[in-house]
Amino acid sequence: MATPFQLTVITPEKTFFDGETTQIIVRTTEGDIGILANHTSLVASLPSGPLKVMQASGEYRLAAVSAGLIKVGGNKVNIFADAVEWADEIDIEWAKRSEENAKQRLAAKNSERDLDLAELKLKRALNRINVHNTLMK
Repeated sequence: MATPFQLTVITPEKTFFDGETTQIIVRTTEGDIGILANHTSLVASLPSGPLKVMQASGEYRLAAVSAGLIKVGGNKVNIFADAVEWADEIDIEWAKRSEENAKQRLAAKNSERDLDLAELKLKRALNRINVHNTLMK
């Protein structure tokens, strides 16, 4: 049996997850990484991407993470993210509307700041759609 470790996922609004798991897979800016108990210490940036959390049943639960940071050490993993949603809780219609809105804002070519925000919103919407679609396969 795999050794459990503590996983805490925090957003500005709430503690999204706080419990034990035996494995996670998360996307960093350097690529996807798997984390097991006693993983070497690590701090890495997280772009918008999927997070897979191993449940007690032996199956993964999938979530969509918006940009953030992961800190691993002392048999604990902390993820600090702008937003996180379980794949089965994503409102896919809202995500598609967000994608279209972001594309319209990009096409408008307003200020540099507006373009940067629209790009981030597009990445977040596409991540939510991809994670939701992965769950539905």
